[in-house]
Amino acid sequence: MKLVSFSSQGNTAIRPGVVVQETVLDIPAACALLQLSSPDSVQGIIEHYATAKENLQSIIQVAEQGKLGEASYALRDVTLAAPIPRPTKNIMCLAVNYTEHAKETAALRDHGGEPPTQPVMFTKAPTTVNGPYGEIAIDPAVSTKIDWEVELGVILGKTGKNIREDDAMSYVFGYTVLNDVTARDLQSRHKQFFKGKSLDGSCPMGPWIVTADEIGDPHNLALRLRVNGEIKQDGNTKQMIFSIPDMIVTLSRGMTLEAGDIIATGTPSGVGFSRVPPEFLQPGDTMESEIEGIGTLRNPIVAS
Repeated sequence: MKLVSFSSQGNTAIRPGVVVQETVLDIPAACALLQLSSPDSVQGIIEHYATAKENLQSIIQVAEQGKLGEASYALRDVTLAAPIPRPTKNIMCLAVNYTEHAKETAALRDHGGEPPTQPVMFTKAPTTVNGPYGEIAIDPAVSTKIDWEVELGVILGKTGKNIREDDAMSYVFGYTVLNDVTARDLQSRHKQFFKGKSLDGSCPMGPWIVTADEIGDPHNLALRLRVNGEIKQDGNTKQMIFSIPDMIVTLSRGMTLEAGDIIATGTPSGVGFSRVPPEFLQPGDTMESEIEGIGTLRNPIVAS
């Protein structure tokens, strides 16, 4: 199942939908027509998926019979927001989680190019979240070194603490594409990750959440980043140093994880600041972030 948050020309309110081929089914409208109940946000659906799933499947079945025209929109005619437009807490992220990325940043960081022995973690503020096709604004008074990082996003589906490794994958609701856009000059200036990672709009996400049952192996997905059509990153999640269960186990030790929490799993090699000479995003660029089996983000870069 592919879940989106969207608005339409006749209704600008952001609401949850389910994508079937090239059609978006308006979940609240469909529920009203079929006299069903469902939460009015993707976050709510994730939190109550055990009870919402059956009704969502009913909506899809009725739509496939051509009986939900009033609650159906062509995908090309809607505006997609991030699947979770405003997370309830910071996005949890892993740094240097790909071996080649660790090597390429060795001369610029203090880790010597050696893979970390424990997950390196930081967070991005909820206000970083941007839509899958949203503009990323660059303000040169704030930063002139805006970089890209395509990443697999993991969406948790239930609450847990001190989660065991054998149980970890049962906590995964689904997957999305995200880009950990980073102000490298701020990251260096402040000697930590949070500020340089948390500029407004610096986490485009989407286009949807694909539920875990539709992804055969999240540890074997191709991911690519293009700027103006030129491939800058080309990797595979099988190259991750720490697996998704590793991340969930480590994060949940003594800290409660909740439904709707987002984990950014790290980026492969090919980021801009480690290139010779360094490359950074500029107004007029178009950045595309793609993950096999999920989808593609397409974000124009504009001047603030």
